[in-house]
Formats: sequence, C-alpha cells, structure tokens
Amino acid sequence: MWTYEKRLQYPVNITKTCPKTASLIISQFGGPDGELAASMRYLSQRYTMPCKETAGLLTDIGTEELAHLELICAMIFQLTKNMKAEDAKAAGFDAYYVDHTSGIWPAAAAGVPFNACEFQSKGDAVTDLFEDLAAEQKARSTYENLIRIIPDPEVREPLKFLREREVVHFQRFGEALERIKTKLDAKNFYYFNAEFDKDVKIAGV
Repeated sequence: MWTYEKRLQYPVNITKTCPKTASLIISQFGGPDGELAASMRYLSQRYTMPCKETAGLLTDIGTEELAHLELICAMIFQLTKNMKAEDAKAAGFDAYYVDHTSGIWPAAAAGVPFNACEFQSKGDAVTDLFEDLAAEQKARSTYENLIRIIPDPEVREPLKFLREREVVHFQRFGEALERIKTKLDAKNFYYFNAEFDKDVKIAGV
C-alpha cells in the first residue's frame, strides 16, 4: 500500500563518530516514547477507529513515524559507523557493542530492549486518541531533553525537525479527538463510549 521514496524526510549528515551520543539517541528508536512504538501504535489503532477521516490520519502519521524511525537509525549509524571497541568502552556503549557491534537494534537509552508493551491499542476511539496525544507530548519532551544535552549542531538539527513534527502530530490528534467527541452524546462529559452506555449504567452519571 505504500510507495517508498528512497530519501530521508530530513537530511542527516553527521561527520563525527560519537557512540555516547548514539547511546542516547537510540531511545527514540526503541525506547518507551520512541518512533518504533509510535508507528506500531497508530498503524494498529487505525483499524478500529470509527471515523474514516481519523483512521486515515492514523495511517498518515503512522507512516510518517516510520520515516522518523529511519531518520533516527541513520543518525545512530552515522554516529557509530567508524566506532572502534575502545571508543565504545570509553563511551559506556560497550555492553551494546558486545551484543550488536554497530548494528542498529531497538532499545532505550537505559538499555531496556523494545517490546510491544511500549504502546497500546485499545479499540476505543477516545481512549486511543488520548493515548496518542500523550505519546506525542512524551516524544516531544524526549527530543527536548536530547537537544538540551547534545551540543553537536549536525545532530541537533535533525532532532529539532523531529521535535517540530511531534508538535504538529499532537495538534492533528487534538483535532481528531474533537471530531470523535461530536459523535458522542451531548451530556457525555467524561467522553465514555455512548454505544456501550445505552445498555450499561455508569455509576454517578
């Protein structure tokens, strides 16, 4: 279903080997708020989204998150492609080096490997969209933390671009939530599932 354009969404041209920086950036590949989780989250949630426009949005953003994953992986590759064993050891990247050398493998900056518990697909439009809004804000925070502690402009510029996209995605998901809310009952103050509530009495409502 996808047409793959063989270029990065934003240019990555990192000229200095720095496994220490790679060990931090890798969190946006396989960490708890990274691009792998984001792409899997949105591309899974789209199937049960009742509004076709919102399902399409999830497809679009999920696809873009795959492009962001590619950007992060390109950055990690360029930061480690000339890495020697002593470089990895000096940077505290030696445990990763032992298992993967300079291969790209999804993990958090703390070393925790990626797993599917990093994202949720609940099948409820309101629940999933709140999950998505929170995910975009957490990713924005992570990019801001990376930008604060990484001085190299060759690394910072792609990170700034990725941060900006998180802000845009948050805005789009906010608009999608408003669309979904118009389909709920007028007195549905807590945004619970109106179809479910036809048959089940919610305490205190």
